[in-house]
Amino acid sequence: MTRCDWVTDEELYIDYHDHEWGVPVYDDQKLFELLNLEGAQAGLSWITVLRKRERYREVFDQFDATQIVHYDEAKVEALLQDPGIIRNRRKVNAVIRNARAFLTIQEEFGSFSSYIWSFVGGKPIINAWEKIEQVPSSTPISEAMSKDLKKRGFTFVGSTICYAFMQASGMVNDHLTSCVCYKKEAVNSK
Repeated sequence: MTRCDWVTDEELYIDYHDHEWGVPVYDDQKLFELLNLEGAQAGLSWITVLRKRERYREVFDQFDATQIVHYDEAKVEALLQDPGIIRNRRKVNAVIRNARAFLTIQEEFGSFSSYIWSFVGGKPIINAWEKIEQVPSSTPISEAMSKDLKKRGFTFVGSTICYAFMQASGMVNDHLTSCVCYKKEAVNSK
């Protein structure tokens, strides 16, 4: 079975690639989780975050922003002692700050999904990359998304992080055309 070149033979990575990466996500809480996990990845490999994802869900209340906004310094200190997550103060504080901004966007737009999907006109962009070298690390759309998210109070949402988020959440289909998942996602996105 042919998969995208970045997939290793680790079962966790294969399962993520085959069943999650590039599949359109419209659920607010899942989008919030993905955006924060992409931010946690900054400077690290995605597999590192993927291995820690379940623990992140546990300690960040399943990424329920209504609970996260109430985290205090004691909670932050407890999180920074947890070896099951990436213990970076700026990244931990970013999740709390992002929760506030996320809730404000939900109020303004009715849902975070409506807001974030508006950057791609509400439906996935289907690319047709043959080689991994063709896949960009950012685009004008991810630049615009990054700029707007930052303006609204988000952190750890640079253009490259936003593009990785767009790929993971299915806003763009960047499976290589030779990948078994390419056609499946292209058909499901129509």
